[in-house]
Amino acid sequence: MNKLGFARKEKVQQFMSVTGASEKVAIQTMKTHDWHLEGALEAFYNEGNAKAVQEKNRWEVLFNKYKDPKADMIMADGISNLCNDLQVEPQDIVMLVLSWHFQAETICEFSKQEFIGGVQSLEIDSLEKFKKKIPFLRSELKDEDTFREIYNFAFDWAKEKGQKSLALETAIGLWQLFFAEMQWPLVEHWCQFLEERNMKVISRDVWLQLLEFAKTVDSTLSNYDAEGAWPCLLDEFVEYLIENGHCGKKSDE
Repeated sequence: MNKLGFARKEKVQQFMSVTGASEKVAIQTMKTHDWHLEGALEAFYNEGNAKAVQEKNRWEVLFNKYKDPKADMIMADGISNLCNDLQVEPQDIVMLVLSWHFQAETICEFSKQEFIGGVQSLEIDSLEKFKKKIPFLRSELKDEDTFREIYNFAFDWAKEKGQKSLALETAIGLWQLFFAEMQWPLVEHWCQFLEERNMKVISRDVWLQLLEFAKTVDSTLSNYDAEGAWPCLLDEFVEYLIENGHCGKKSDE
């Protein structure tokens, strides 16, 4: 479904949430009915899809197990309880991968539509199936394109509502998760550099370009191009590494 446009993704999620149909059935039905939601829904029920409605009840039960008692959504406490049941830590990167699958808008929150649409797309209708899906979610980080998508997703997901930038403390926590997966040797130097500069927030450009820097520039800076189109902050980071002897490049080069 990641290949669909935003509007069509939203319609598919709505169709799945209402009917309990799988992602495959939702997309096929929507296509058949020219992406008109009401027509697709009417056709779905006219075809007597009672089994899908029964499946929806299982997803509802799963959602209700973790939803906040005061709101029709899963909040931080519910996510913590879900983590306990899945036997993973809340700060485990696999929960970020899960949030990406759910297309969650906000960190530590799952709306009903996000959660039910997400578990449907992952073909999860019980806690046991949820547990069995964890290794698959973790393995997705090994795919370079998927890793990049999840990394890019994390910026909007983690920033505070209404803000254009990401708080430094939050960014550092996420970088430590992502770059532990990549085994980027300069991540701790990068975080220390930002803290010494008393940075408060991280822009989207720096967030996106850092991943490219970590993927393309050798940790010794042997292939660093000073004339490249890196953000100024990354150029200053290179100067910081050289001045503090954290790389193999000499200051007179």
